Amino acid sequence: MRSAILIVACWFGAFATVASGERATVCLSNVDGAIGPATASYISRSIDEAQSKGAQCLIIQLNTPGGLLDSTRVIVQRLLGTPIPVIVYVAPTGATAASAGCFITLAANVAAMAPATTIGAAHPVALGGFSGTDQAKPDQTMSQKLENFAVSYMEAIANRRSRNVEWAKSAVRESASITAEKALELKVIEIIAPNLNNLLSQLNGRIIDGHPLRTAEAKVVDIKMSAAEQFFQMFWRPEVMFVLMLIAI
Repeated sequence: MRSAILIVACWFGAFATVASGERATVCLSNVDGAIGPATASYISRSIDEAQSKGAQCLIIQLNTPGGLLDSTRVIVQRLLGTPIPVIVYVAPTGATAASAGCFITLAANVAAMAPATTIGAAHPVALGGFSGTDQAKPDQTMSQKLENFAVSYMEAIANRRSRNVEWAKSAVRESASITAEKALELKVIEIIAPNLNNLLSQLNGRIIDGHPLRTAEAKVVDIKMSAAEQFFQMFWRPEVMFVLMLIAI
């Protein structure tokens, strides 16, 4: 009898260990603000940390008005090249994935948006030149080159992720912008989720690269910006950039 009790106790102990060991992990990063070098560093580090933790996926909660093309390219390259699934979630309600944010969202394995959010307006903006003068002509030529590059880049991203290529190109050429509901209808995104728990529920069982995600009961691990990343990100705040421009003048 004592041996039977011991066996049962050991079995329950082993079951508890397996159950606790099998609980999945999901990593979460939060990008709120302009896209710059600090953002690229943060997202790249988040991908590395999520991989090292053996996470089911990395969720990037995104709210941005846009940012630098170079930093955007660094982020997109990481998203397209990493083996860990990356979900970009445009949230919270009222958030936007404009300009650079549109490129980043479309580059994710899964693109999700909260209700009452928007995506698009990805036309590149070039500074310099004076309209109506001969000096403006080189800048107009450069702007056209930049636009053509951005269109082809967006097309390549949308093709890679099997998303709506025509809309993606219009987001660059025409600065097209749409709501979450319209984005889902046009197959720009895959999910509309009002909150993180709902997103995890909808992601559960979704197959990415042949592997189903286990996210329904996953432990969410926040990956925060480092002190250095926060410091450099501060310079991309509009009010800080305005003050720096005044100082430069």
